[in-house]
Formats: sequence, structure tokens, C-alpha cells
Amino acid sequence: MHPYNRLPSSGHSTPSPPPSPLRSPRLRHGRSKAGRFNPPGRTLLQRLTWHILSVLIRRQGVFLFAPLLYISGMLLYMGSVSFDVVPVINHRPAPGSVYRSPQLYAKLRPEMDSDNSSADAISTIWKHSYKGGEWRPCTNKSSGGLPDSNGYIYVEANGGLNQQRTSICNAVSVAGYLNATLVIPNFHFHSIWRDPSKFDDIYDEDYFVSTLENDVRVVNKIPEYLMERFDHNLTNVYNFRVKAWSPIQYYGEAVLPKLLEEKLSFDAPPAVQRLRCLANYEALKFSSPILTLGETLVARMKERSAKYGGKYVSVHLRFEEDMVAFSCCIFDGGKKEKEDMDAARERGWKGKFTKPGRVIRPGAIRINGKCPLTPLEVGLILRGMGFDKSTFIYLASGKIYNAEKNMAPLLEMFPNLQTKEMLASEEELAPYKNYSSRMAAIDYTVCLHSEVFVTTQGGNFPHFLMGHRRYLYGGHSKTIRPDKRKLVLLFDNPNIGWRSFKRQLLNMRSHSDSKGHEIKRRNDSIYTFPCPDCMCRVNKTEDTKSSSAP
Repeated sequence: MHPYNRLPSSGHSTPSPPPSPLRSPRLRHGRSKAGRFNPPGRTLLQRLTWHILSVLIRRQGVFLFAPLLYISGMLLYMGSVSFDVVPVINHRPAPGSVYRSPQLYAKLRPEMDSDNSSADAISTIWKHSYKGGEWRPCTNKSSGGLPDSNGYIYVEANGGLNQQRTSICNAVSVAGYLNATLVIPNFHFHSIWRDPSKFDDIYDEDYFVSTLENDVRVVNKIPEYLMERFDHNLTNVYNFRVKAWSPIQYYGEAVLPKLLEEKLSFDAPPAVQRLRCLANYEALKFSSPILTLGETLVARMKERSAKYGGKYVSVHLRFEEDMVAFSCCIFDGGKKEKEDMDAARERGWKGKFTKPGRVIRPGAIRINGKCPLTPLEVGLILRGMGFDKSTFIYLASGKIYNAEKNMAPLLEMFPNLQTKEMLASEEELAPYKNYSSRMAAIDYTVCLHSEVFVTTQGGNFPHFLMGHRRYLYGGHSKTIRPDKRKLVLLFDNPNIGWRSFKRQLLNMRSHSDSKGHEIKRRNDSIYTFPCPDCMCRVNKTEDTKSSSAP
């Protein structure tokens, strides 16, 4: 038996069931026999539907069948609809989730180039009034001799330049607290930085030892009698696996007894603040070759910007291939970018980003302000903050990803931009080129002495610089920290005009100025906030007394 075809458009007819007796007087008269089975103007489906309804109406349980009839009708209707065409719903990405800065630059550039209203931003930038006076360094050295040492601490410092610096300062403070002798730290060779530099390649080792001599004993190697005790194998030395930010009591209760027993311990993190201040701001000085070249580049930047009083802006730009890959952000979205980033992730992190179940959401990363700023975005920020085309900029960076394309708009906006490669000759840079930490130390020096420092991507480098600049400049970091969550919304606003864009960037600049003087809070780092642990407040009364003194 074949099922009935109830679709009138099918082109087939099916036999009708026999008609029920007609009960309406109007239907009994004036109709022929043929008319009862095939009334003019009615299709087979209409007659069948009318017949079923008339039968059900005569039955008392009609309401029980109503849901079934509804569902059957819906199924019949759905069966008559073609699914060859599926409706597509387009959702606009969330504001700020897509990189649209090139389109914004194209839109704003005519007004930007014709804007002559900018004052000399570099000479007026730090106008914020501070009623509490300034701060001055007050990291005091100890005087007198040290008691007998309780043993030796050997540290292996990991990471890049400033991550290693953290380990060094922490080791100094722990050694001082435990009255131990610190062995000059060893630098771990990292798969990303790939820098085999030793301590004395980057820092002045003799200066480091002499600066700390009354607070912590420092030696450059472990005594022979101790090495013999451990079969000249440092893996036999007791290794403390200390949790980060362990309380100082831990070292007295857990580390010191073992140190007294073994006379040599391995790694240990933070401890006494004064010693950390002394190590970071006083004892750690770059080696003479690095310091000489760094200061030479500072002098050249000041010569070039002599028209502006020797003042220049330094920018720390993190747009190297490894940084772009690690961020998992999407920029131009092209095939080459994807291939480059996939290869860089696999090279540097071996499957970390392709683990089963790991979901990467580039749009959410961008909205949260976690994407590194591109050179184009840095240019838009600085122009919006009032720095005109003639401003001299020092760019601290590694090798920029796809540099020829990505650097072009920044150079259009700031033709006076300089890098260490542009300021120094090939011969001057040759001893440092294959050493990432030494190159970073040169950048650090030039940024340290700029009038304005702009940070774009967080990390140890800008945090150490902010603290060091506070230490040098009366407690003020003289640093611009753009709000990247606000920026992504500005960069993704197709309707914004140059005046509105500039007004919001000037407000952001003002906010950075007001945050220049900040006091360290609980759990903050002294490497970013040296006040009040490493610096003392200078009151106005003290200033008056000192100026009137003979």
C-alpha cells in the first residue's frame, strides 16, 4: 500500500474516501451526484481536509485530537518547504574585537596632517602639580664588617634581561638575610632568547661585588673544598624548590637549617627590601662596553633633538615575531601571517597552542587589551597625544615582524624616528648583535634617559624602567601607559573624527601623568614602585633649609 500524497503540487491524484452522509439541508438540494464528489473550485487536498474536520466535529473527543492535528499540519507544511536555500544571519563582531587600525588611519590621516593646533607636547607634558614634594634615593649601605658566613647560595637566573635581574636582586636579599655568601649568578640559556652571555658580559662584576661588600659577601666561584665534597657536580647540591613570593620567615625556618648543615644551597626567591633596592638601583651597573655605547647613543639622540632642548620620546615596541605569535592575536588575517605564526608557535612552544581542547579566541584577547600594539597604532597614539611630526623618537625593539610593511605608517607619521641600528654603525653594534640581552641593555640605557617613555605591552622591561626612572626623576616615572582596552574601541570606531580621537588620547596622556607619582602598595613590586622602600620624601621645609644652608 502506498501512502497518500497530500501535496497539491505533486502532479498525482489519490482516491478519495467515500463521502459521509450530508446533514446540512443546504447541501441536500441543488447538487448532482458528480457535484458531491468533485465540487467546482475545490482541490483534492481541500476536500480531504474538510472531510476529516467534519468527521471530528461530530465526535465528542475532538479536543483530544487538536494537538495531534496541529503537529500533523506543521509537519505537512514543513515537508512542502524547500531546504535548498538556507537563510544566513550575519553577526557584526563585537566592538574592538577586529584589527581595523589601518582603515582608521586612512580615514584620519588627512585631518591629522593638516592639524597645526598641537603645542610642543614634549616640553609641556608633565604639568601635573604634586603637593607632597619630591622623592630622593635613600638606599643606605651598611658599614663595618660581616659575621662569619653560614654557607654559600648558588643561583641560576632564567629568562631575558630583566627577569634575570629580578633573580639577582632576590638572591642578594636572601643571602643577606641568611648571612650567606652569594656566588655570582649563572644565566640559563633559554630557547627563546638564545643568549649565552655570562654575568660579566652584561654587568660590571667588580662594581657589583664592591657595592655590596658590607652587606653581602659575593664570590665568583665556589671554593674547591666544597666542590670536592659534592664530587664537583652541582646537581648533588641540595636544591630548594621555593614557591614564588614565600614569606621571609620561610627562609629562616626552612632554608637556614639546611644551609648550616650543607654549607651550600641552590636557588631562593625574594627577601629583604633594602637589599633588593641596593642591588637593583645601586649595585647592578651595565658592563663598561655596554654602558659606553648606550651613553653614546643617548648623546646622539640629544644632538639630533637639540632644537627641542635635547628631549626625545622613547618607545618600547613589542612586535617581534615571537611576541605576535605568543599573543595569538590576528592582525591582517592573511594566509602568510597564519603560516608564520603557526610556525613560530611550534618552534618556540612545541605544541602548547595545539593541545586538545584548547580554545583560542583572538577577538576576546583583543577586547581585553592583550594584543601587542602595532607600529601603526603607536603612531596614532602619539599623534593623538599631541606629539607632532617633528618629534624625535627612539624605538626600543627587537626585529619587527614583517618590518617593511608594518613600520611604513609609523615612519610616515614620525620621520625623525631612530633605532639603535640607525644611530650606531655596524662596527659599533657587531659585538652585541647575536646577544639579545646585551642588545636589550643598550635599549634600556637610551630609554632610561629620555624625557618621555612609552610602554606598549607590559613585561619586565617597562616595569623595571618605570621604577628606575622614578628613582632618577624625583619619584616620577615620566611614563605614558596607554589604556589598551579603551584604545581597541577607539581604533574600531568607523565614525570617530580626528578632533574626538585626539581629545580622548590627550585625556589618556593626562591620566598617565597623574599616575607618574605612585606609592608602592601591598604586593606591588619595588622594581616598579621604589617609593617608599628605596626612596624618601623630600618635604618643602627640607628643600628650604637645604637651599639656605652655606
